[in-house]
Amino acid sequence: MSTLARRLGFGDAVVIGLGAMLGAGVFVVWGPAAAAAGTSGALLTALLIAAVVAACNATGSARLAARYPESGGTYVYGREQLGAFTGFLAGWAFVIGKTASCAAMALTIGYYLWPAYARPVAVGAVVLLTLINIRGVAKTAAATRILVAITLLVLVAAVAVGWWGGGTPEAGAAGPAGPFSAAGLLFFAFAGYARIATLGEEVRDPARTIPRAVPVALGVVLLVYLAVALVCLSVLGMPALARSTAPLADVVAAAGVPGLVPVVRIGAGVAVCGVLLSLLAGVGRTILAMARRSDLPSRLSAVHARYATPWLAELTVAVVIIAVVLAADVRGAIGFSSVAVLTYYAITNAAAWTLGGPKHLRAVAALGLIGCVVLAMTLPEPTVLAGAGMLAVGVLAYAVSRRKG
Repeated sequence: MSTLARRLGFGDAVVIGLGAMLGAGVFVVWGPAAAAAGTSGALLTALLIAAVVAACNATGSARLAARYPESGGTYVYGREQLGAFTGFLAGWAFVIGKTASCAAMALTIGYYLWPAYARPVAVGAVVLLTLINIRGVAKTAAATRILVAITLLVLVAAVAVGWWGGGTPEAGAAGPAGPFSAAGLLFFAFAGYARIATLGEEVRDPARTIPRAVPVALGVVLLVYLAVALVCLSVLGMPALARSTAPLADVVAAAGVPGLVPVVRIGAGVAVCGVLLSLLAGVGRTILAMARRSDLPSRLSAVHARYATPWLAELTVAVVIIAVVLAADVRGAIGFSSVAVLTYYAITNAAAWTLGGPKHLRAVAALGLIGCVVLAMTLPEPTVLAGAGMLAVGVLAYAVSRRKG
């Protein structure tokens, strides 16, 4: 088989988008983002900046996905609208960025669920979730629906305890205000909405479903993140939040309900499983699309005869992620992922701009393109250099393969 089955409806698409976003921002990003922002005002400003850039990207992604309803996301859009090389660069940026994200999420699962054995737990999570993905996208959507429900319950409990239990926030700032650098890190938490677009070949009536599902998922996540940010700031304060590696667990403890801390930790681990499940699905579909066009080995385009999923691409991704997990740093992986994914969305906006249409939609695409470039360039310098280096490796490989061809 070489084509995927259309099994996802509107609700499934929204849930997969929520599963990809919820968890990353709530359970991983707040500490690094607070340290980069410096002040509470800068942190909230950074959240809004990241949301605006994500909304621009979501608009472009939805328009392009409706035009090209097949697996691959911006890899396909870039090829069709901007040329083969630009499409390859988008696909490569997505694969390396999301592979780093998968490794970060897997390690987060391990550190929350069983810190002493974080890496073995991370490897086990990758294996289990890969097997779920291989058994079919309907299984992915069903599992994600359960995980999103658990995530929301944990978040509601933690936010409610923090809001009504109070606490004594640590006064002062974590450093000088830097909203743009923090926004680049917080963008990592919004990027999951594109998972809906990368699964475009498996969505029923994609021209109608995708443009509706993307903004709904993004809007829900923004409201959740804003509530969590306000509670973290009111209970912990900026200096303590910047130091925290488990903000919601610290919020519950500071609010005087330490018995809820293990529940939050387990809930966080389960929630990040939802993020990883959706990430694995998206990366596998992008590799499938690239292999179909020989930008990656064509054998990776194999589709399982029974489950109609890109099983070989999924297995390959899992092997690479496990290798990264064995030597990964969570915070560094987040920054590296942000550089690569912002590059991916810069190409998304450039492709959306070429679609033409109403002036306001072209203005949204232009704003999204500028926003992606600005946020990528304001991330920590080592992260930017590492991301640029890996993008250059992809460009070199592309040039060599085309010269041989």
